[in-house]
Amino acid sequence: TYFRMKRVVGCLLGSLSKGVLDVSNSFAVPFDEDEKDPDVYFLDHDYLETMYSMFKKVNAREKIVGWYHTGPKLHPNDIKINEIFKNYCSDSVLVIIDAKPKDLGLPTDAYISVDEVHDDGTPTTRTFDHVRSEIGAEEAEEVGVEHLLRDIKDTTVGSLSQHLTTLVTALKSLFSKLDDISVYLGQVTDGTLPVNHPIIYQLQDVFNLLPNLNIPQLMDAFTVKTNDQNLVMYTASIIRAVIALHSLINNKTSNCAAEKDGVKKVEVEKEDKEEKEKDTSKEDSNKKDVKST
Repeated sequence: TYFRMKRVVGCLLGSLSKGVLDVSNSFAVPFDEDEKDPDVYFLDHDYLETMYSMFKKVNAREKIVGWYHTGPKLHPNDIKINEIFKNYCSDSVLVIIDAKPKDLGLPTDAYISVDEVHDDGTPTTRTFDHVRSEIGAEEAEEVGVEHLLRDIKDTTVGSLSQHLTTLVTALKSLFSKLDDISVYLGQVTDGTLPVNHPIIYQLQDVFNLLPNLNIPQLMDAFTVKTNDQNLVMYTASIIRAVIALHSLINNKTSNCAAEKDGVKKVEVEKEDKEEKEKDTSKEDSNKKDVKST
């Protein structure tokens, strides 16, 4: 049988400084909803207030700044739940956490609620607007991680491999964003979604910032840069292979030398044993001669 996992809802704690919201702590809140009717849901307010009062005793600087759930996408009743958290924070932030990410990159998306104005003159409605977010660590946490990583030595991981991994992650994220833009523009063209002029203006600004790749000098510069990087990778691969062969030869030589030393040692011990046996036999024969005389 197949069991559909229910999403988890929780409260975000943090502080606001110089226009940047820093989320430093969180706790889950009992939550349940009807999958068929989005208007039917339950959020335990008493538990939320009790937990917040306990967290406030530990760190008074941390205040309620928003809430989170394991979407992985927006739900129809998120606006109503967000209005509940606005009773504790006027500028409530929603963070959607993808518990099972399929692609590389950040598994979180942050949103704030805004009023959407329609071109046809209909009343405004509340909707979510995506805001930029990142996952970081405080200085004390970074020092602790660096201290733990001192004992981890992996020869396969270097600055070049980390750089390539970062590039792959960035390209996958860029492809995902471009695919979302393509789907949105297609739906606007088909009439499925209304025209949102701020989004169109931002897309136009993005297109205006794209470089002109038809300039020969720019193409030559990209080609030279790519060839230089490929040359470094090729040289590094050759050096790594030569070092591996050198280590293999040294290991083989040391093993052969150890085997020869072992054989010589056995032969010397055997000769010493034979000499001792000869000496003992001579002594025995001399003793017999003395007795007979």
